Amino acid sequence: MLEHKTISLADQVFDRLEADILSGKYKRGEILTELKISDNLGVSRTPVREALHRLAVEHIIEETARGCIVVGINEDDLKDIYEIRCVIEGMAAEKAALRITDEELNRLSELVDLQEFYSVKKDAHHIESVDNEFHELIYKYSGSNVLYSTLVPLHKKIQKYRKAAVENEIRAEHSVEEHREILKALSSKDGALAREKMTEHVKNAYANIISKEN
Repeated sequence: MLEHKTISLADQVFDRLEADILSGKYKRGEILTELKISDNLGVSRTPVREALHRLAVEHIIEETARGCIVVGINEDDLKDIYEIRCVIEGMAAEKAALRITDEELNRLSELVDLQEFYSVKKDAHHIESVDNEFHELIYKYSGSNVLYSTLVPLHKKIQKYRKAAVENEIRAEHSVEEHREILKALSSKDGALAREKMTEHVKNAYANIISKEN
């Protein structure tokens, strides 16, 4: 049962359903009904109805007469997301390089060290968590609210594919190396290099996913 916190029940239901769909718990084509979700989460149908409508607006589900059909993220969506990330995540890295502080660089360095530690341990759960924070902090350090609010949801939408990537030992090791290259560029305050390294990192991540899907 969901907890009654300061955020609304509809927000909590939305967050839970979004995470479950994007992680692959609910499969593409599966039908979700208000009653089913209400029973599963132990809440009334009103916040469930609101959450399902928001998920439909996000094109994660499709509302039909039979119920809500899980759409999730397909291969075309994935391609579009990575193409967008290649451009604007590079922008975020470039902006971050020009304004990042020593304290912020230290935090990113700590995260890369942690990522390497968890990679050696083959701890995919913590690798994914640290990777999330590394990227989201760079979005934040860019100083652009627009880039941050655009990139965070995109990063979240591909969590199922990213989870599979961090479970791959070779890709996990390469990701650490690429993050270190990004960190070096940020440390040198070289915006063009930071953009180049981030773009290269995103392209490599996509190439790895595609190689596993095909």
